[in-house]
Amino acid sequence: MKTNCLSLIETEEALVGQMTKPSTAVTEAIAQLDGDILVLGVGGKMGPTLAELLVRAGARRVIGVSRFSNPALQRDLERAGVETLRADLLDEDDLARLPDAPYLFLLAGYKFGATGNESTTWAMNTWLPGKVLQRYPGSRVVYVSSGNVYAYTSVASKGSCEAGELGPIGEYAQSRLGGERVAHYMSDKQGTPLVIVRLFYATELRYGIIHDLAWKVAGKEPIDLTMGHVNQIWQGDANAFLARCFPLCNSPAKATNLGGADVLVVRWLAQELGKVLGEEPIFTGAESVSALLGDATAGIEQFGAPTISVDQIIHWMAHWVRLGGVSLGKPTKYESRSGKF
Repeated sequence: MKTNCLSLIETEEALVGQMTKPSTAVTEAIAQLDGDILVLGVGGKMGPTLAELLVRAGARRVIGVSRFSNPALQRDLERAGVETLRADLLDEDDLARLPDAPYLFLLAGYKFGATGNESTTWAMNTWLPGKVLQRYPGSRVVYVSSGNVYAYTSVASKGSCEAGELGPIGEYAQSRLGGERVAHYMSDKQGTPLVIVRLFYATELRYGIIHDLAWKVAGKEPIDLTMGHVNQIWQGDANAFLARCFPLCNSPAKATNLGGADVLVVRWLAQELGKVLGEEPIFTGAESVSALLGDATAGIEQFGAPTISVDQIIHWMAHWVRLGGVSLGKPTKYESRSGKF
């Protein structure tokens, strides 16, 4: 297995440090911003490392907004130099009280637990984006949506490009497309500069598809091959992409895919993890001829290829499992073909 020959990651501190170290391109992009950056939904999986990256890249002021159900996360962000505000974004009074900012990341969304909580899912994913743009009509808004809005494509293809067929399966995916449509409407109506980023899918050592596969291999749990092909991008690379997105904001808005350069075969990923872990993966089911896949060519042409290879992630992930490293305990449920999460 070829890797980037980077040092193994031994601790959460080292992991976060790797994902938040700004490249020259990120530092130069942040230097062009002449005001504060507001990160809505900073308490999610990507928010903390994105916010810390912005601080380390020299942003004038980074303000992270969340309900902060985990007080330790708020303390960690404050230590990293991120100003934090507690707010329920679905509360109109809380939203109105937030500070103005010329640059805004909208990361807030609701996926896991969506089944059985459909009303909250639609409120967070469809109603909220419109309210945020209404609150910030003059800001540049980077809205992180989901690749789930696309129809499944042939596994022999590169996946859906930005002009690909939309065909959201299940209420989570449908609500995400609804949010895009409402945000686009508000952008058109107000002239709000907006870019919609469709993510296919960020991974790190505490969360992600490769994380899920590694722990299943190590635990001798069967791996469902029905969704046999996936996309993955290292979260540090995804953060770097997002940090450079403000120049893409425009009205009318456009969408851009964010993902890895390749379509990855789940069977191969598990087998490579098994080689490092010394375990033979157990498989169930058979690969379907279609999958939820995204073609990230346009974004790669804009900002360059990811710096961390899939082989490197596999190597890091297997070592992390051997160490008994921390997991967020949030399975991706990538294998769901019903759209239920």
